[in-house]
Amino acid sequence: MSSDRISGYSDAILAVARAEGNLEVTRSQLTDVARAVEGDDRLRAALSNNLMPATNRVQIVDDILGGKATDVTRALVGMIVVAGRGGDLTAIVDGFVHAAAASTGHRVAVVRSAVALTEEQRIRLGQALSANAGGPVELQNVVDPEVIGGAVTTIGDTVIDGSIRTRLNQMKDAL
Repeated sequence: MSSDRISGYSDAILAVARAEGNLEVTRSQLTDVARAVEGDDRLRAALSNNLMPATNRVQIVDDILGGKATDVTRALVGMIVVAGRGGDLTAIVDGFVHAAAASTGHRVAVVRSAVALTEEQRIRLGQALSANAGGPVELQNVVDPEVIGGAVTTIGDTVIDGSIRTRLNQMKDAL
């Protein structure tokens, strides 16, 4: 899907979340949904299968999110799936997260780590990244077992790779 179309969906989600008055909750829940879909090939295939009736795809969303997400979040995911954009869910949510942060003057730092960061780690890393980025940074922690240890942080086009895998490869190259 084109970046203009993704931006259109992202902006629409931002407008709905603001109008409903629960931007932070919606952002958190949509991020969780997008990561779950990204990590499950069968779920991603089902939600992006436009040959499957839309009612079936919405039922999958309701089964997964029922009782775990707000009605707003369920409706937004349902809207994306019904529109035939289930395969673009992660890109749309990422666009929404970045648009929401930009609207408050913040930048988003996606931190991939093998385990979830503790609150203390989030605070320290957020402060360090904010100082280096020249402004406030919002952390989005993605648990990625392939990182093994350390973290890989992306802010816009900048990638800061502090993973153990990269350090081992650097040591190997040096030897």
